[in-house]
Amino acid sequence: MANELLQAIRTRRVVRHMTAEPIDRAQLIAVLQAARWAPSAGNRRLQRFVAVQRPDTVRLLRMVSPGMLQHPAAVVVICIDWQRVAQYGMPRQNTGVYVDVGTVLQTILLAAHAIGLGAGPVTSFSKAAVRVILNLPDHLSPEALVCLGHPAPDGSPPMRTRGRITWQSLTDWERFPSTDPSADA
Repeated sequence: MANELLQAIRTRRVVRHMTAEPIDRAQLIAVLQAARWAPSAGNRRLQRFVAVQRPDTVRLLRMVSPGMLQHPAAVVVICIDWQRVAQYGMPRQNTGVYVDVGTVLQTILLAAHAIGLGAGPVTSFSKAAVRVILNLPDHLSPEALVCLGHPAPDGSPPMRTRGRITWQSLTDWERFPSTDPSADA
């Protein structure tokens, strides 16, 4: 894997231990600029971001986010803009908007890694509380939080699963094998 992008994908880790050092506004802007380039269905850009750096606001977000194990210096809240979704005539149950949240999330994680920041996603949080803390308008729904900060040098190693997961163990070619023994006859 000599390609720099493939190397970044392979070495990126969820960072759960961060230092108290603030991150530079330019670094946060670089991450947000990268997020803008994430793939988006029909190039519609149906997300909005809320960048949070104030320590008191970050602390409030932590209080309503049981999944936020980090003590981040900044948080990017990825929201779906349901007003824009409606303007495009898309039904509210359209799952594509959630795929777009995922592509933005992964792009932010990779961008943070590329500039030396640690990052970790959070999906366990109170949407209602985040809405109040950030004074979000009704048409924006918070869907994911991304914690950003400087990785602590003594942070825990990445979580490992039992045994090594390979691409082969995750892949079937063309279709799944039949579980019906008579189908192979």
